[in-house]
Amino acid sequence: MEKRKLGKSQNATSLLGFGCMRLPLKNDGTIDQAEAFNLFDLAYQGGVNYYDTAYPYHHGQSEEVLGNWLQTIDRSSVLVATKSPVWLLTTPEDFDLYLTKQLTKLQTSYIDYYLLHALDQERFEKLIELDVFSKLEDAKRKGLIRHVGFSFHDSYNVFERILRHHPWDFCQIQLNYMDTDYQAGLAGLRLAESMGICVTVMEPIRGGSLAKVSDEIRQLFDSMDPLASPASFALRFVGSQRNVQTVLSGMSDRRQVEENLTTFTDFQPMNEHEIAKMLHVADLMRQKIKVPCTSCKYCMPCPYGIDIPGNFSRYNDAFVYDDVAKSKQRYVEWMDASERASACVSCQTCVSKCPQHILIPDRLVEVARLFEGE
Repeated sequence: MEKRKLGKSQNATSLLGFGCMRLPLKNDGTIDQAEAFNLFDLAYQGGVNYYDTAYPYHHGQSEEVLGNWLQTIDRSSVLVATKSPVWLLTTPEDFDLYLTKQLTKLQTSYIDYYLLHALDQERFEKLIELDVFSKLEDAKRKGLIRHVGFSFHDSYNVFERILRHHPWDFCQIQLNYMDTDYQAGLAGLRLAESMGICVTVMEPIRGGSLAKVSDEIRQLFDSMDPLASPASFALRFVGSQRNVQTVLSGMSDRRQVEENLTTFTDFQPMNEHEIAKMLHVADLMRQKIKVPCTSCKYCMPCPYGIDIPGNFSRYNDAFVYDDVAKSKQRYVEWMDASERASACVSCQTCVSKCPQHILIPDRLVEVARLFEGE
């Protein structure tokens, strides 16, 4: 298993990290702990030493199951990452309250990598007001936390501001060959590198979307390695980037663990020719985009509460990744009814604001027709 020690890290971290947000489930929706243990053991025996969870994963069960598994191994042989549920913090004391709860659930006296979860502009401002950053450093001085970081979901400019605000040990960003310019992107990866801050990558397969590709793209992959899966190409692309310490994969069955272990054992970084091919693949996939929305949000806020960029993102994904069912699921489950395309009243307020000159209400009708049959 490839291991890396980058930036301020005190540890040699496995390039493959086990993401604990998609663990195997029983019929009642709770985690199948016995099977989760089997997957953890398989990854552990294959050299994976980084296990990433968070307070809300699996409705709070993920930390508990991981904590139970930690009792079956040498705790010092693995690196545990979890995240502060910053949206629940209302007072400075809440930070310590939730950290204590997480230490208890994980059954450990310290957390190797502790992140402020899913920071964006609004949450960042709130944490400044609550003086959470001093709390974070105090917990580190006490040995409760060994490395401090944050996971991120916002624009590059916000990422840069957060990165420069605090002496971070690491950070976690979304990155894959389709999202090189999305959120922090490759530019954020390079900025972190220049500051000596190593990066953990989430969504390297874009929630599974990059595990299934068209025949045209499959042929391009076959020209590089006919035995490798589309998912392995996505993982190798991210693992080949400088300053990436760990690539997280949410694994829920034995096949996924075994395939990922194969990809990251005796890891072969992509050469320039292969990386260029991957970026060509991304260009081919983007040609399937139906609505040229760049998520600039100039159209927002909608006076009726429609999440215009969110609707177009899910609509485009249905065609780019050739998976209407998954996009429809995210449309229904991740968006309130008031945010969906079908709630548009065609007031036309957004049309003049769009720099791409998209006839937004008309295109929202297309979105609603695809996902809701309206």
